[in-house]
Amino acid sequence: MTHDTSPIAHAIPDDSGNWRLHPLDEHLQAVAGLAARFATPFGASAWAELAGRWHDLGKYRPPFQRYIRAVTGLEARNAHIEGRPGRAPHSTAGALWAIERLGPLGRVLAYLIASHHAGLHDWSGGLEARLDEENGRTELAESLAQHPPPDILDTRGFQPNLNAIPGGRDGFALWVRMLFSCLVDADFLDTEAFMDPGKAQRRGIPTNLSCLLVRFDRAMAELTADADPTPVNRLRAEILHACRTMAAEAPGLFSLTVPTGGGKTLASMAFALEHARRFGKRRILYVIPYTSIIEQTADVFRSIFGEAVIEHHSNAESRPEDETQRSRLACENWDAPIIVTTSVQFFESLFAARTSRCRKLHNLVDSVVVIDEAQLLPPAFLQPILGVLKLLTQHYGVSIVLSTATQPALASRQYVDPQRNLNGLEDVREIIPDPDALYRQLKRVEVRLPADWHSPESWESLAQRLMEHASVLAIVNTRRHARELFRLMPPDTLHLSALLCGAHRSRIIAEIKARLKAGTPTRVISTQLVEAGVDLDFPVVYRALAGLDSIAQAAGRCNREGRAERGEVVIFVPPHGRLPDMVKRGIDATIGTLHGESRDPLDRALFDRYFERLYHACDLDEQRIGELLTVDGRSLAINFQTAAKRFRLIQDEDSAPVIVLYPGPDGAGATIDVLLRTLRKDGPERWLMRKLQRYTVNIPRREALRLMGQGDLEEVIPGLFVQVSDTLYDARLGLLPEGADSGAILMV
Repeated sequence: MTHDTSPIAHAIPDDSGNWRLHPLDEHLQAVAGLAARFATPFGASAWAELAGRWHDLGKYRPPFQRYIRAVTGLEARNAHIEGRPGRAPHSTAGALWAIERLGPLGRVLAYLIASHHAGLHDWSGGLEARLDEENGRTELAESLAQHPPPDILDTRGFQPNLNAIPGGRDGFALWVRMLFSCLVDADFLDTEAFMDPGKAQRRGIPTNLSCLLVRFDRAMAELTADADPTPVNRLRAEILHACRTMAAEAPGLFSLTVPTGGGKTLASMAFALEHARRFGKRRILYVIPYTSIIEQTADVFRSIFGEAVIEHHSNAESRPEDETQRSRLACENWDAPIIVTTSVQFFESLFAARTSRCRKLHNLVDSVVVIDEAQLLPPAFLQPILGVLKLLTQHYGVSIVLSTATQPALASRQYVDPQRNLNGLEDVREIIPDPDALYRQLKRVEVRLPADWHSPESWESLAQRLMEHASVLAIVNTRRHARELFRLMPPDTLHLSALLCGAHRSRIIAEIKARLKAGTPTRVISTQLVEAGVDLDFPVVYRALAGLDSIAQAAGRCNREGRAERGEVVIFVPPHGRLPDMVKRGIDATIGTLHGESRDPLDRALFDRYFERLYHACDLDEQRIGELLTVDGRSLAINFQTAAKRFRLIQDEDSAPVIVLYPGPDGAGATIDVLLRTLRKDGPERWLMRKLQRYTVNIPRREALRLMGQGDLEEVIPGLFVQVSDTLYDARLGLLPEGADSGAILMV
């Protein structure tokens, strides 16, 4: 062990058993420089630099230096992380120093510094109380007694001005979170450069979007050269041209309104790449509503752009209590040219408090964000979502594209009841020159509505009607409905729901496409998972009564390529039963919109009316996120942690991932067996969790615990379950066949 007594930030043994020491002064200056660089694009480099220089001020204190020199072995990697038994706290000192030097405005830096390991705190009842404790003052006094270098402690003429915060009071929370992102990413990267230089050298791909545009143009030329000159393909070419042309418009908010099957995915990427080239945008984010389709979209982009694409969704993350420095360093910081992610990951990160989730936010600055299937923005969180999108476009150089066949009504609206008001998006520019004309040209189906909106049809009657068609797709509202209808169908019928793992669904979807292409009779019973990103082309589609946007999406699976003059879409009223609240609201809004209406149910003008009805029936800030994130102008008090806990698009505590023993089409099961052996041996490495995502099904946590109690599941790591029982996964129905049904599991 070295006898060097200079203050250190980290220590790690090398291959020879000697210790490498990371000087604390070097770490603070390096983090300050990186954080300042990250914050420069949004004009906050001075704030970020101070946060970097002061974030580990408490490491100068003797108790920390004694502690970090005493630890050995693997835990040396995590020795500097406080908040665990035996650790020496060190993040309060810098927070108190910021307030001492800057007065009340120093609380901005206090949020960042005191939170850089544990995540952003609430002020009241959290950070305020912590900064008032005697231990914190002792930590600062002991740190200053070690005489940190003057260039670490001084403010170098820093003149804070809160009046210049982007968005004012409404934008304070996002601005602080952006600064926090700059600090923690800089801290992680400098720590990584010391701990694992090889990994640091491998990190990051040069962001050259102009080169990617060349690749894209080449790929599109090859694709269009091989395409049949059908009317649909000619319209797709026109849509692509409109996207390239509109990319010259100044950055801001855009909508891309294209009927399902019009080629939105590649057209929106064309817009994003050309817009990025013209206006110097640094990266492109493609935000997708469901994990079930993220991989296929990412694969499409990887086939064109290769390793420039990363895909990121929440199932690859660890729980907060299970995080270590190693797992945090493994978490993506979105430092890549093209990121494909989920709506959950994207929006929850924008409201997050956790260090690992906030880390990537600064890389959103000066980007192009395509929000696919924008009609699926959750109404219960719509107001805070629209608020943060406006801030990103107005103050952080982000251009946003709302891409959908059924544009939601997101403009501001005022009502007698102010609780129903919507502070919406203004100045949204449509990319397609004449969407109405496009919809008329791409009309490929006739929609038949039920004669009586309130008279349900039995599953037996519906099954008989379906069997009259050689090839037909029936889409229902819940997993239970899919299973009940499927059991009444002939043996060659196929079933799709989220109770099938991703690998299984992919195989079935490939089989469906092959059968349709060959002209083989094909009947499919599915939940709504086929309504986004699954390119099926049936001559007839039956859709259970649902939201008008879902009906339109279902219609997009009918006569998709326009080979027939018109496809047939039949809307039916399913048997009464429990439905999720949002499905019921969508049904009510559909009936209210279409009742007595003589126009085509898919007439584009009807969707504004539908979404206004839907949103008026919902509380658009159900969790009061706006109130929690509105800053108190005097104390700068804000509730970061509480807001993050409430802003959960999926209630993780109610959901549990189960890795199923899907054997694959050959029945051998070699892939999943190898992956599970690796998981048990090496733990949840990020690459491994991504592969296991293909074999994962989510069910309510209480059901997972019940199944574990009866020996059907094993909790292989905290929060992750693995199938043990051989009978738990059915080759046609997926997880939980007969005998283990649960109403809660089958609801959605």
